[in-house]
Amino acid sequence: MANILTTMRKSGPLPEPPTQPTRPTTPPPVMADRARETAPAATPRPNGEAPLGQPQTATRTLVVGREIVLSGEISACDRLVVEGTVKANIKDCRDIAISEGGLFTGSASVESAEIRGRFEGELTVSGRLLIRTPGQVSAAVRYGEIEIERGGRLSGHVDATDGPKPRS
Repeated sequence: MANILTTMRKSGPLPEPPTQPTRPTTPPPVMADRARETAPAATPRPNGEAPLGQPQTATRTLVVGREIVLSGEISACDRLVVEGTVKANIKDCRDIAISEGGLFTGSASVESAEIRGRFEGELTVSGRLLIRTPGQVSAAVRYGEIEIERGGRLSGHVDATDGPKPRS
């Protein structure tokens, strides 16, 4: 032990700690949020989706997360994403997407719908209704176009709307 102390004394004084703190390579989350708030808005894409790198809220998207229950009337949203439970009537909304594990109960009149979870009630889709595996629709359904993946289920009163007729 004495040899170690003697060796340490002979090697000189201990180095000083650095005077400047090291900087993190990424900004803290709060600063990242502020940077997003102050960033100039990008122009929307022609299909109505938010520009790449922009939050989906630019397209008036309402997301009901897992284990959240929302009841009431929903209007004037471009896209409704259901991951939890929604008991509502929808009007003036363009798209609805129900994730696996999500449940929508009520009525909806939309341009397009993609169902991976469950829909119960009354559903009118002027454009495309897509029922993906393991989606279940138990409703009075009116649609312009329909696609059901293997494993998707549809039950209730089903009616096709008069869509554009193919050219002869």
